[in-house]
Amino acid sequence: MSQPGYRPKPLEVSTMPPGVQHLVANEGAERFSYYGMKAILVVFMTSMLMNAQGELSPMSEAEAMVYFHRFGAAVYFFPFVGALLADALWGKYKTIITLSLVYCAGHFALALDHTRIGLLIGLSLIAIGSGGIKPCVSAILGDQFSSKNRHLLPRAFSWFYFAINVGAFCSMILTPLILESFGPGLAFGVPGILMFIATFVFWIGRHRYTHIPPDSFEFIQELKNPVAWRAILKLSGIYLFVAFFWSLFDQTSSAWVLQAQHMDRHWLGIDWLPSQVQAINPILILLFIPLFVYGLYPLLSRCMELTALRKMSIGFFVTVGAFLISAYIEQLIAQGQTPPIGWQILAFVVITAAEVMVSITCLEFSYTQAPLKLKSLVMGIFLLSVSVGNGFTALVNHWIQNPDGTVALTGPAYYWFFAGVMFVVACVFLLVVGRYQETTYLQGSAGGT
Repeated sequence: MSQPGYRPKPLEVSTMPPGVQHLVANEGAERFSYYGMKAILVVFMTSMLMNAQGELSPMSEAEAMVYFHRFGAAVYFFPFVGALLADALWGKYKTIITLSLVYCAGHFALALDHTRIGLLIGLSLIAIGSGGIKPCVSAILGDQFSSKNRHLLPRAFSWFYFAINVGAFCSMILTPLILESFGPGLAFGVPGILMFIATFVFWIGRHRYTHIPPDSFEFIQELKNPVAWRAILKLSGIYLFVAFFWSLFDQTSSAWVLQAQHMDRHWLGIDWLPSQVQAINPILILLFIPLFVYGLYPLLSRCMELTALRKMSIGFFVTVGAFLISAYIEQLIAQGQTPPIGWQILAFVVITAAEVMVSITCLEFSYTQAPLKLKSLVMGIFLLSVSVGNGFTALVNHWIQNPDGTVALTGPAYYWFFAGVMFVVACVFLLVVGRYQETTYLQGSAGGT
């Protein structure tokens, strides 16, 4: 049952639904908090981590990579748990409010305790909170739309992604500066404040949202439906391929940060910090979204039917190119050179183009292809692909460490390995593209359309 005063069905209007702006603003502030923390995490672990006695006790680069990507795997595992809570028990709104408070606590744990214990507690709470709300926010955005304004859904998701990248850019520029100037206490505290603001913005819009009530009976009944299982299994097959994209993409916040430490980072008259270089990604996203939507996609559509899966397929091959550039950079570093940061910026241009074609496309595709009662669950499974990708990266980085402290896969070979894996995945995915049959489900419709 829906709570009194909350609208249980989307409005039958042809305009943008009310409440969308609250969801978009919430996402921007939440992404500031997450990406700000994430941007400085590797630098903190390798240069500022303390022991219980208050002495400096940093991790090695390889250990930090394992820790970072295990955290990434955990963050994107908990969306599955959050989705179950949202669809079967609490509903999306209560799930978001409750786990957002857990999320805030994680940030403040990092701000107060700079030991491995504080790191473990803080990252665990952030993984539960951030991961748990992820499928719910994007799903509740989709819930606002009916069959009459479904044509505005791509625009809303574009705004949503736009807000993500505004928040990410601001945090990636500011948080490393705060860390450099004031230390980890304030650097982790500021993202915590932004997460609290995100929670407040979401709360004040509560009476403007459509609140699809949870229904454990209908949820279980839907899971008994063979049609629903076919949809889930079909999407899960797609997500297995997408996992490898995330394995490469999320290394822009780990391996590429470490690589930037060995490059000439003087650009546009500024000496950039290694963790600031990744801020180019959200700026490029803001430029590429309209460029692709209004320019590249219509152009490609003249040559072929540009389905969502074909966009993703192109994105996979583009991702390979980004890591080939990284391999070249690493080759220059291994020859004793200090390559200009422009090479890594070029790699960011390439991998950001891939992100637009894979991530945004898959986000909208996941919502429209998910059965009506399983929207959050499917979003959770989609985000589980990021967990699997980070888990793969963590496993590789654990596997290449030798007992004597050396690393088996170093320099350009490391990047060649991931580029090769992505190329094989992209080629196999081509076999899937032509065979996948789409079925669209939207709130307020009688069934799949």
